[in-house]
Amino acid sequence: MDRRQRKSRQAIFRAFTELLQEESYARITVQQIIDLADVGRTTFYTHFETKDALLKSFCAEIFEHVFSADLNKEKTHDFSGEHDTKARVTHILYHLEEHMACLPGILSGDGDSVFMGYFKARLGEMFSESVRESGKAPYDFVLNHRVNAFAEAVRWWGRHPDYTPEEISGFFFETVPGVR
Repeated sequence: MDRRQRKSRQAIFRAFTELLQEESYARITVQQIIDLADVGRTTFYTHFETKDALLKSFCAEIFEHVFSADLNKEKTHDFSGEHDTKARVTHILYHLEEHMACLPGILSGDGDSVFMGYFKARLGEMFSESVRESGKAPYDFVLNHRVNAFAEAVRWWGRHPDYTPEEISGFFFETVPGVR
């Protein structure tokens, strides 16, 4: 991608995130995005086939680093010496906090299924490493339970943003026993 294409793509992402802070995903139109980004319709569709494709790409960019196997020291947190599930969960929450203003817009209507589908798939990969069968419950049941419990914790946090990533992580680990 050349410099001009990168700039157009970044402008579309900026416009999209700005609109998500004011509107639900379902109410945002491609026209609003291209007007705010100051790009043409053809430019938008060169980068994204649909508005859902834009959201999927947005999720991919957010989650690319968030779900990285390597936890590095960052401005807001440092889990570089930790390799357990709690550190990874809290790391995810710190990065979601950066996008907290967009979450209510994404987690409403059609955007919810796109975001949560992508998010749960990545959570499944992450939790699969730490899930063990629990008593009589089979592995896939336990994995599904943990993924959905954390996804719903994030949804709840979107409606109650006054809590810190550490507090949300603590709530999750307190209420979902057996997570390592």
